[in-house]
Amino acid sequence: MPAPITIPNPCVRNCCLDRDDVCMGCHRTLKEILDWHGYTDEEKRALIEALEQRKKNRSTEA
Repeated sequence: MPAPITIPNPCVRNCCLDRDDVCMGCHRTLKEILDWHGYTDEEKRALIEALEQRKKNRSTEA
C-alpha cells in the first residue's frame, strides 16, 4: 500500500504578521496558521488555492 500523500505546510519561514494579522510570508491569517494541523486534506488544498490568489492580490496592492 503506498504511503499517504501529505499536504505540505505552506509556511516559507518568513513569518511577519501585517496589521490585519496576515503573514507576509505565506499569506495565511493567524487563525489559519494556528488551525492548519486540524484541517482535512480537502481544506488544506482549498486554502493553498486561496493563498495563491491572496498572494497575487497583495502583490498588485503594493
